[in-house]
Amino acid sequence: MALNLEDKKALVAEVAEIAAKAHSVVAAEYRGLSVGQMTELRARARKSGVYMRVVKNTLARKALAGTSFESVGPKLKGPLVLAFSKDDPGAAARVVKDFAKANEKLVATLVALGGQVLPGAELDRVASLPTREQALSMLLGVLKAPIQKFVRTLAEPPAKLARTIAAVRDQKQAATA
Repeated sequence: MALNLEDKKALVAEVAEIAAKAHSVVAAEYRGLSVGQMTELRARARKSGVYMRVVKNTLARKALAGTSFESVGPKLKGPLVLAFSKDDPGAAARVVKDFAKANEKLVATLVALGGQVLPGAELDRVASLPTREQALSMLLGVLKAPIQKFVRTLAEPPAKLARTIAAVRDQKQAATA
């Protein structure tokens, strides 16, 4: 459906607003997907907190101008769907990767993260980024490890003494029996 000038301006403003707040973007070619498959992809994206939009490449370039994803603009070619991760940097990559497993026609062409544009082959690497909760639990584990080791070191001499006394007791009981 053709858009008039006002609709185009609104679309560019909407995508620019999302791109300004997004952590990463994935561009994927959707040629050959049915309407039902695209609807399913959009539903998965919404559930994961990913903004997904099919935008003409010229409008996408205008929307991405002035954002950290400006370098993506010249690389947009063909019919693409743009997926922006709003909260979690790897969310869009995970949605596209999971959907592409079952639908070979969805092909990631590029991934942009932190102002760096990566080829579509790097999708797995970005998708494997930990979520915020996973990263926090990993950090907590790293912070907790030295304290746990220190406590084990302090507790070992009394534990060794208790094991030695128990072994002597068992030896004496075995000798009297």
